[in-house]
Amino acid sequence: MSFKNPHFFILVIPLLIAAFYVSKNYQFKFLRTNFPLEINPVYNLKIFLVENFPFYSRFIILLLLITALARPQKILKGEIPPTEGIDIMLVIDTSLSMTAMDIVPSRIEAAKLNAKNFVLKRKNDRIGVVVFGGVAYLSCPLTLDHEAVNGFIDRIQPGMTKSDGTAIGDAILVATNHIKKSKAKSKIMILLTDGRSNTGTVQDPLTAAKLTSEFDIKIYTIGTASKGPAQIATGNPLQPYITIDDDLNDEQLQKIADTTGGKFYRATSSQELEKIYSEIDRLEKTKFEVKYNTEVSELYNMFLIPAILFSFATVIIEKTLIMTVP
Repeated sequence: MSFKNPHFFILVIPLLIAAFYVSKNYQFKFLRTNFPLEINPVYNLKIFLVENFPFYSRFIILLLLITALARPQKILKGEIPPTEGIDIMLVIDTSLSMTAMDIVPSRIEAAKLNAKNFVLKRKNDRIGVVVFGGVAYLSCPLTLDHEAVNGFIDRIQPGMTKSDGTAIGDAILVATNHIKKSKAKSKIMILLTDGRSNTGTVQDPLTAAKLTSEFDIKIYTIGTASKGPAQIATGNPLQPYITIDDDLNDEQLQKIADTTGGKFYRATSSQELEKIYSEIDRLEKTKFEVKYNTEVSELYNMFLIPAILFSFATVIIEKTLIMTVP
């Protein structure tokens, strides 16, 4: 609780001074009262009220009125979230090669974990998800509901597009179509893959990247695979693992990033992937002017109404219960 006009509390000083001298007189008068205290307690109580009630009731009423004049208030201050942030589209490869275990526990699981941690850091940004294999489609539209975004990321599984291959060009176009009309201050795409573009409507992903750059969309590309062969679990006890070669096209991913003003990264471990997402988070920070919404509730009625009611009660009591006859 705070007070709009606290200077009114200075009136308490003369009130206390007056109360001190008046109370001495009431006390002295009460002590001079001659009645048998032990014989008639009801009568004694009435005498006490007659001698003291007018003083104490008026003191309380004046104290309540002074407090009401000071205008007590309850102030709630809340931060207003920014209306514009960065729009981010996560574009994640779900081809079967993403089950390779060269990145612990697997490429796809490491990608999901670090993507979810990245989402949690971007509280003021809209985030969407596009998944791709041989085809690409929107998994989650741009939203500020980051819990929902992470729910969609949790449901990502290798081979979920039910099509073989890696259609990077198509993935870029799908993500571009869902972010190009955004009015955000900045628009970025984080494309994560472990292979080279080998299928799709757009065979050359650089063509898609050039179109994306026309909408001022920046693409950060992440190649997530160790250098050299990697093993994939088959679930077949007779042949539990198969070996795949490193098929990541670093040069192609570098050109995609350069075309749009982004940056290319190569992650060979989950720790490196975490650092990459942290760097992107740092590079794409938007500074907002913090604004606050202040809600003020007036509380003077909590003191003014009791003062009025107590005034009426005082008049009634003095004219009835403790009325004295001259």
